[in-house]
Amino acid sequence: MDGLGLSLGNLTSITSAHVKRREGDRSLPDIDASFHHRFAELFDAQFRRIFRYLDRLSGDGELAADLAQEAFVRLYRRGAMPDTPVAWLITVATNLFRNEKSTRARRRKLLTVARGEGVLGDPPRSPDEDVQGEESRRRVRLAIDQLPERDRSLLLLRAEGYSYRDLAAALGLNEASIGTLLARAKAAFRSSYEGTFDAP
Repeated sequence: MDGLGLSLGNLTSITSAHVKRREGDRSLPDIDASFHHRFAELFDAQFRRIFRYLDRLSGDGELAADLAQEAFVRLYRRGAMPDTPVAWLITVATNLFRNEKSTRARRRKLLTVARGEGVLGDPPRSPDEDVQGEESRRRVRLAIDQLPERDRSLLLLRAEGYSYRDLAAALGLNEASIGTLLARAKAAFRSSYEGTFDAP
């Protein structure tokens, strides 16, 4: 899948291996052909979108691929489609990201204390990177990170083309208020982005 290193075949192998390991577990549902077919269609339609959302949310492509894959693995292990599969996947993917972010923050704090450092530095950048493009990406990342979580999710999911209905279901919001909330989130992003120009 275009450098993501994941295809439906790979994902099915992963989930099948998991099923075999848990063969004696009665809580694991039987996977029928119709569910597998619907799962395959959903995977083809949504995996890249979920990946891109998580990539923009985290700024880490490898982590985004892992979390997107885990969301689909959890759906497959569930063995049945939820009422709103897209919203379910977004919610699970977002929760996985929150958990990973909090785990990493705890780990970073422990490492910082153990090493006696103030903050862990970012990995060095490749000399081939375009300086202007990198600066723009850095400012966007800073601006996005300063937004409240709901605004960040609204903007990033909408950028992936999710409908107002999908956003409302995934984020537990009233569909009628999505337009207003998006407008506020965009204004907050612009304000945050413009503020990064003045930041040292």
